[in-house]
Amino acid sequence: MPTRHLITLNDLTDEDLRHIVARGAHFASGAGRDERPLAGQVVGIYFRKTSTRTRTAFSSGALRLGAQIVSYGPDDLQTNTGETIEDTGRVMSRMLDMLVARTAGDPAEMRALAGDGRMSVVNAMSADEHPTQALTDLTTLQRHFGRIDGLRLLYIGEGNNTAVALALALSRFSGVELELRTPPGYGLAPEVLERARVQAARTGSSVVEHHHMDGLPQGVDVVYTTRWQTTGTSKPDANWREIFAPFQVTEALWENSPQAVFLHDLPAHRGEEVTAEVLDGHRSIAFDQAENKMHSAMAVLEWCRAAGNGSGR
Repeated sequence: MPTRHLITLNDLTDEDLRHIVARGAHFASGAGRDERPLAGQVVGIYFRKTSTRTRTAFSSGALRLGAQIVSYGPDDLQTNTGETIEDTGRVMSRMLDMLVARTAGDPAEMRALAGDGRMSVVNAMSADEHPTQALTDLTTLQRHFGRIDGLRLLYIGEGNNTAVALALALSRFSGVELELRTPPGYGLAPEVLERARVQAARTGSSVVEHHHMDGLPQGVDVVYTTRWQTTGTSKPDANWREIFAPFQVTEALWENSPQAVFLHDLPAHRGEEVTAEVLDGHRSIAFDQAENKMHSAMAVLEWCRAAGNGSGR
């Protein structure tokens, strides 16, 4: 079978998406504690940008599934001395079975690393999309609500790579309502919003975006935010904090949605995108969400391995 990659959510069929979420919930339940589908495999962990949750999740998840890991920091590879990313991928594919990579740059780098076709490549975050974060979020929703179909979510903050992945993932479930409130000039790219809306039309869901905080929806199930300063990016406006200030998540948001839970992909900056009362309050499941990143990572690695690859060495 062909090697499986997760470079973008577009690499997943609807069936794949639901399968990975179900397996993430399975691992989270403790039911897969003795499963070792990656026994005999070697997984490379390459992070050129900072990471706490994603790097730990994939490292721990690979080890729990029976794999061995090789870790690389930002200054460890010969790309720093001029070797091409294509040649790097060709060499790695002869020694590794999978590579989990965070570049926070052009996703074309991921495709180049995967070009040899013998090593699965997982995008642990690029500039345009954070697919494994969306899978973590879906796993969290599945665990908490017992379903994803029919949920109503309010996302507040920048239309960053997490928001992109969230929109592209949720729009593939039925009856989901996702409303994004993003600062003016910091929304989803038009092509991403259009793709999410096309998918939503197919599944009977909706994805809408506004650039103000007036008339917020009532009775949502989830309020979600991310930190204002995304890893590896900078803002074009010197006064960007003033632009973002109205989009802070506070306790007042729960007046219209008293049963909603709070999600945050972390790290969080209390007093900026969210108040401490919300992040540390009883409605927050952000740290359960962080733990689910490991369970979801295990599901992703297992899905890649299930293609039957592993002969890269």
